[in-house]
Formats: sequence, C-alpha cells, structure tokens
Amino acid sequence: MFITIDEPYAMTDAGSRPNNEDSVFPEPEGVTEQNRLFLVCDGVGGAERGEVASALACESIDSYFNAFLENKEATPDFVKKAVSYTESCFDTYLSTHPEAQGMATTLALLYLGKNGATLAHIGDSRIYQFRRGEVVYQTEDHSLVNAYIKLGRITPAEAATHPQRNVILRAIQGSKQPVEAEVVTLSDILPGDYFFLCTDGVLQECPTEVLGEIFATSTSAMEIKIRIAERCAGHTRDNFSFYLVPVRNVKIADTPARGILSFFYSLI
Repeated sequence: MFITIDEPYAMTDAGSRPNNEDSVFPEPEGVTEQNRLFLVCDGVGGAERGEVASALACESIDSYFNAFLENKEATPDFVKKAVSYTESCFDTYLSTHPEAQGMATTLALLYLGKNGATLAHIGDSRIYQFRRGEVVYQTEDHSLVNAYIKLGRITPAEAATHPQRNVILRAIQGSKQPVEAEVVTLSDILPGDYFFLCTDGVLQECPTEVLGEIFATSTSAMEIKIRIAERCAGHTRDNFSFYLVPVRNVKIADTPARGILSFFYSLI
C-alpha cells in the first residue's frame, strides 16, 4: 500500500492558559506532503515542565523512527520500543533536572507506511479517521471519565462536565512508571479521508459531533483548519493542538495473486 497525502495542517496554541504545554511534530512551518510521521502530545507537570515533557516525547520518538525504522514497518512492537526509548530519555532528563519529577505527557501518533496507517495513543489525546464527515475510526481515551462511562457510572454527557474529566490513566513519565501504547494498523483507507490528531483542548469546543459536521461541510483541509481554530481560539480553557492529514491517493501494491486474478477476469 502506498499512501500519498495533500498538504497537512497543524496548530498549537496556549488557549486560555499562560503557557502552552502541548507539542506537535513536525513543526507546522516545516511540514510537507512527504512527511510520514505525525505526533501530537499534551504535557502535564506544571512550572512549564509539561512543555518539556511533550517536546521531549516528540523529539525522542522522531529520533527512534529515524534511527531504526529504515525499510521496516511501524509494527506495534516497534512503536512500543519507541515509547520505551522515550521513557529512557525522560530518565536522562530527570537525572539532571530532579525538580521536574512528575512531568508527563500524552501521545497521539500517526505513521503512514506500506501496511497502512499505524495509530498509537497514550492518554486522552485522540486520533480520528473521517470519511465524508463520518467517523471511520476513533481512539478510546485512557481517562478516568472514560473508564466510568464503560462501567456505566456516568453518561458521555456527564463526562463533559465531570470534575475529574482531566484525570488520565496512562502517560509517558519515565521507565520507573512504564506505560503501554495502544497501537492499531488501519488498511481501510480511501482518497479523501482525513486523519485528525488532537489534544483534549480541541475537544472542549469541538466534540466528535461538531468535528463531524465541520468535516462534512468543509470544502478543503484549509477550511477545516480555520473552522476548528476559530471555534477554539479564545474559548477553550486549555491549550489546544491538532494535526490534520488529508489522504490524496491510496495505491494497493500488485501481488502475484492479484496478477492471476486480473488475468482470469480478462478471459471472462
């Protein structure tokens, strides 16, 4: 499978907070249609250490992919090793900055490879696949309120205003508190699909149903970006960040079996 994309769009903003603890990769001003790896991270820890955590996660995962991916695919095992490497990078930083103990970050990762789209997430930063405004795939938050929903203790509507809605159950913190990424590889990908990675700050003003309406009624990726940014700017209580990746084309590699079938059908 060979996936080509149109120009990706990203945004990261402090929102109503005094500083921005979110990070995205690649940097928005440097992204091109040739990029294969996209990351969105939401740091926590206070005193700007959340900003360090999210930036360090982006830097570490990019470094691991560059060093070890080569012609391999981003399998679940490979992604989990990248997360372990990132945890070791946290250890190194914390050894020289003990005052940063407690810093952590979520992770949303998209890699476009030969097997399809590999998605990985930790925490409540979310990844969507939209097709004509409909959700084809959506990650499930590693959060306390989501656990309560699954247990039937609260409804999704109650989760939106729950006092513990910001409590996450998984985060990258270092090897002393190892975490497992949830990883899937999607092969149901069509031209015109969008992948959307975002922090929970985006979801405060753009829950799933609002995002679906925006994706369904917008005529371009740029319009989608502008509409989401306009809804969030000046309204979210938190930092808000996202990456929007439009799929241009998907080519399925020819295989001997496909060749035999093509020859068979040509004789009918």
